[in-house]
Amino acid sequence: MSSRADKAKELFENGYNCAQSTLGAFSDLIGLDFESAMKLSSSFGGGMGKLREVCGAVSAMFMIAGLKYGYTSNNDDEVKTEHYRLIQSLADKFKQTPKYQELMNTGVKLTSICPLMYTNNPLTKARRIYTSSNKLRTYSTARY
Repeated sequence: MSSRADKAKELFENGYNCAQSTLGAFSDLIGLDFESAMKLSSSFGGGMGKLREVCGAVSAMFMIAGLKYGYTSNNDDEVKTEHYRLIQSLADKFKQTPKYQELMNTGVKLTSICPLMYTNNPLTKARRIYTSSNKLRTYSTARY
């Protein structure tokens, strides 16, 4: 495991959400102080504020790409298109990781949408949930 992955795991195990853990592990690389990284990413945990939408770690990955390679021009469609291609490529690479493939082989459907969204949902009650989160009880309060 890389030192950044170890750092992200350590942050997560110490109570930071997935987005905070990911962004915090890379904050030095993107020139963002740790406190600002934690504040910026604090709203993205639990699939965006416990809405169970886009995974916080994936959101942080996109924030890192934006801070490192993002554009500032408001009227350069070519630059925007190129940046969005990068983001789409990162999403595709996420889906090609060995762990993702392993989960897919078990019949689980896993996307960049936060796996916490499947908890406490009668429509997905029989599905297995794969996550390293010990926060499921907190994040899975009744929403359905």
